Amino acid sequence: MALLDGKVALVTGAGGGLGRTHALLLAKEGASVVVNDLGGRRDGSGSGTNMADAVVEEITGTGGSAVADYGNVANEEDAHAMVQRAVSAFGKLDICIANAGILRDKTFKNMTSDMWDAVVNVHLKGTYLTTKAAYDQMLQQEHGGRIIVTSSTSGLFGNFGQTNYGAAKAGIAGMARCLYLEGIKYGITVNILVPTALSRLTDDILPDSVKDQLPPDRVSPMVVWLCTDEAKDVTGRTWVVAGNRVSLLSWNMQPLANKDESEGPWGVDEVGDAVLSTKDSWPAINPMMSMQ
Repeated sequence: MALLDGKVALVTGAGGGLGRTHALLLAKEGASVVVNDLGGRRDGSGSGTNMADAVVEEITGTGGSAVADYGNVANEEDAHAMVQRAVSAFGKLDICIANAGILRDKTFKNMTSDMWDAVVNVHLKGTYLTTKAAYDQMLQQEHGGRIIVTSSTSGLFGNFGQTNYGAAKAGIAGMARCLYLEGIKYGITVNILVPTALSRLTDDILPDSVKDQLPPDRVSPMVVWLCTDEAKDVTGRTWVVAGNRVSLLSWNMQPLANKDESEGPWGVDEVGDAVLSTKDSWPAINPMMSMQ
């Protein structure tokens, strides 16, 4: 028996890259899948049906169950429609993987409002809209569910030339860290995926020396496991997945300067000296750099 027999999943941006491998593995494990993809270019322009249709053909060609959806995640009506596509085709929705994304990289000096808005709309607003529609459907069904949102090392650790993308991805993680608390009473888990994988979004970002080690299908097993009954109590976590390496990202607060409250406020020079005296013990700003 497959791990997800009888489950129904929606994967956004599933026409290629990570979304495609998520959809294929979900189907292999028995889930019926709504394969959503707008079919545009990596900057978000254009649209088409070929990408979603091709993944559906891959799934159905091996005996799996899937339907295509061509909606725009940043459009509220489309977000509701893709959830209803799952319900009309398969009777319910158990899993939502918010994966769709675009890039419009530019240094902040050269960033335009159009570049900012386009990326934030697809990533942050698009994740909100699809997650909201899926969450509401899961509440109506009253049997729990699985939500996985896609953040990024750029949003949590930083990356040159990606202030728009990083801001959106940080916002997604912040949304999920609040939503999981609300979902607990309804049996809805909410987890954050922070993937590093080769795709059309990362092809010119990842160093050539590591591309062969980071195919997208290495990330999907962890994602699919989070959708299983075995992971029903795993929620509110941030999972950093690169190749076959899975890491749990946890936030730690490191006290640096402290004095008794009766002594009054710090002097400016005084607090600066106290903080700088601990600098050698500070963790790396971007721990991913030490892992490459």
